[in-house]
Amino acid sequence: MTKLEIERQFPLHWVTGRPRTPAADRKDARFRDEGRQMSLTTAFDRLHRQMDMITPHGRSWRTTGLVLSCNIRFTRHGTRDRNYGMREPDDTGVAFYFALDGHPHALACDRWSTVADNIAAIAAHIEALRGQERWGVADLKQAFAGHVALPPPDPWWKVLGVSPDASLAEIEAAFRALAKQAHADAGGSDAAMVRLNLARDAA
Repeated sequence: MTKLEIERQFPLHWVTGRPRTPAADRKDARFRDEGRQMSLTTAFDRLHRQMDMITPHGRSWRTTGLVLSCNIRFTRHGTRDRNYGMREPDDTGVAFYFALDGHPHALACDRWSTVADNIAAIAAHIEALRGQERWGVADLKQAFAGHVALPPPDPWWKVLGVSPDASLAEIEAAFRALAKQAHADAGGSDAAMVRLNLARDAA
């Protein structure tokens, strides 16, 4: 069995239909890393460990397509991209997408004042849901039933076919060109236009 991979996605794609916590209501969490404030590395390791433990040793992965979405940019090696600054983003929310036994699920948290604490909160929640199966209260499918969701949307620049650093003019030009193709009069669909509009809004 190969190592379970979690893709890190920037920027944040919040879970559709999930209410947001107003910035003024966010609080400092009590998650700790050896007595210190929770680090991104430790929080990510906690999440990874909880997802690892969903699958019994030696079996095929029960979880696939794992994507952690937040407003911190990471390098392809999984380290924080210092070119985008090291301060905490204004929106510290985190969304975690995955498939469990082939069914898409999503967990999200923005209650806490740091991205690391919101990741740690999701890891703690998964641990609690796993406990329901261990204690014989519910199997994992039942425990995660309230978190069934659509898979994460593609990043806006992929939808529009531009680079992440595209100018506003490039974004608008790409949107107009794709909108002509996606319009119902041109054989497109309402869903395609919604996807384009969401991508432009995100840009």
